Amino acid sequence: MFKKILIANRGEIACRVIKTARRMGIRTVAVYSDADARALHVEMADEKVHIGPPAAAQSYLLIEKIVEACQKTGAEAVHPGYGFLSERSAFPKALAAAGITFIGPNPGAIDAMGDKIESKKAAAAAHVSTVPGYMGIIEDADEAVKIAGEIGYPVMIKASAGGGGKGMRIAYSEGEVKEGFTRAKSEAKSSFGDDRVFIEKFIVNPRHIEIQVLGDKHGNVIYLGERECSIQRRNQKVIEEAPSPLLDEKTRKAMGEQAVALAKAVNYDSAGTVEFVAGQDRSFFFLEMNTRLQVEHPVTELITGIDLVEQMIRVAAGEELKIRQSDVKLKGWAVESRIYAEDPYRNFLPSTGRLVKYRPPAEQMADGITVRNDTGVFEGGEISIYYDPMIAKLCTHAPTRTAAISKMAEALDAFHIDGIQHNIPFLSAIMENPRWQSGALSTGFIAEEFPGGFTGHEITPEIKSTMAKVATVLDHVENRRKRLINGQMLNHGVNLATSRIVKLGKEFIPVTISNDTDKLADACGWVPGQPVFAADLGDGKVTVQVKRILNGYKLSYRGVVLEAHVYTEREAELAKLMPEKVAADTSKKLLCPMPGLVIAIPVVVGQEVKAGEPLAIVEAMKMENILRAERDVTIKSVNAKQGDSLQVDAVIMEFA
Repeated sequence: MFKKILIANRGEIACRVIKTARRMGIRTVAVYSDADARALHVEMADEKVHIGPPAAAQSYLLIEKIVEACQKTGAEAVHPGYGFLSERSAFPKALAAAGITFIGPNPGAIDAMGDKIESKKAAAAAHVSTVPGYMGIIEDADEAVKIAGEIGYPVMIKASAGGGGKGMRIAYSEGEVKEGFTRAKSEAKSSFGDDRVFIEKFIVNPRHIEIQVLGDKHGNVIYLGERECSIQRRNQKVIEEAPSPLLDEKTRKAMGEQAVALAKAVNYDSAGTVEFVAGQDRSFFFLEMNTRLQVEHPVTELITGIDLVEQMIRVAAGEELKIRQSDVKLKGWAVESRIYAEDPYRNFLPSTGRLVKYRPPAEQMADGITVRNDTGVFEGGEISIYYDPMIAKLCTHAPTRTAAISKMAEALDAFHIDGIQHNIPFLSAIMENPRWQSGALSTGFIAEEFPGGFTGHEITPEIKSTMAKVATVLDHVENRRKRLINGQMLNHGVNLATSRIVKLGKEFIPVTISNDTDKLADACGWVPGQPVFAADLGDGKVTVQVKRILNGYKLSYRGVVLEAHVYTEREAELAKLMPEKVAADTSKKLLCPMPGLVIAIPVVVGQEVKAGEPLAIVEAMKMENILRAERDVTIKSVNAKQGDSLQVDAVIMEFA
């Protein structure tokens, strides 16, 4: 077994690998860029090596830097994590030339299956059912339009060396193909160093289901069940679960055996994933194979009890799989929520900055329930513009799907983040969604359930009642605390009024302070300043996020975020008379919607621009965002240029 390994990655996956290596008694080496000098994975590793500037193309993507780091530290093997160099055959070849073991599949398997185009060709040769598409090299946008027309709309434009939704577009027309092709090539080049893209038919109302495979260097390959990854946004997975609510045992076996046959055909010898697009009738087509560990691997680990990172390390060391297919048993249900640094209320635009508060729910294994949080950040750390915006992967495991979802909803309510925007309200809203709870999923779920974007979860009477009760208890705790201050009006007791008015948003709700309120205040254990309130309000335990604001609280519960103020009756009368603040008019300005880098400004002063035409392209966290004119405008001034780094709401240009 290896004595020391290097992790050629960063963030939560690097931390994840380090945890398993520690348990196995293996020392670890972290590599880091300038932006990651104080990152969690650097602190966790036994040794660390600096490899360059923040941009991945100048640090994490440089093979020679990784090889040098291994030689410098004496690392015997390298785990690539996922992304970066994990699916480039040149990487294990370079490691082998230097006498270093690659903890992943052999280069031949990567070439055959890791490349999206080559994997389609290999699958077709093996008589595996594939989605119609064009696997050849596409030279320009005009050729892309011609190919798309022959396949039939809609089509998916996808980076050959891609992953994580980068370099991917869905096009419904010639115009969208031209623009999508250009943007996909650009994103693929900057993210993966490979600008090849392919085009395939986009299956309407599909489900995304993937099979986890595991092979060794002795010809053994098994499958470890499936994961449902249909909850996607911009072709990037948001919520995953295992097993899939769609599959029965017959379909699971058929998909698993097909995945294993494909893996054996290319002598696959590590953990990998065969992805399928499935119809609602349980028909399925081979989509692609990811020759690496997947982001969502924890849900498979939870339902099988198998540590995939450990298996990868043992396989790389030459050990034979001790697990046979008959040993694989799927137990319970697991759900994973990806927590991103993004603003769900502003079209999920990335959010960067410092994590002023980072308090995840406590990890636990008790009473058949597991809460697991894979993360690479810490309180006080910074979310950089240079890398993926993922903060954490929160997982729950329970005997049933219903129980796993219920625990996830509770865990999300207890997950406190401050300093940046995050998507926890959106994830919480999905947990409350009846369609999600029923398992009637498709890759169009988010677009169909939130057609106008996310504006917050529906405020049901139950949610409103809970938040009013919580606000009342919070206020009562603080009032009782104030009464304990020494020296207040000696010999004059203070009697608190029993009638209160809770203002939730714009609604005023009357409440009564009673002995039950006193009991709740005693039992909840909440003290001013704590970010999370947890108590049984009479209908079961509730967990609510609390943030102090002027004269009230900002409460987050089940995807609903509301400001709550608790007034006396007279205060409420006066509050109703207060004028509402009018938002400033920004209709004649183009504001930067997120922190990012200006890639291009295709307009000049004096130019007339039609509605829908691009005004600027801003890159944030490896994704290019096109800012378009909402109406016909004339450019009055341009305040930014290509290469500028902008903050949120920075004025890019003004209109006449």
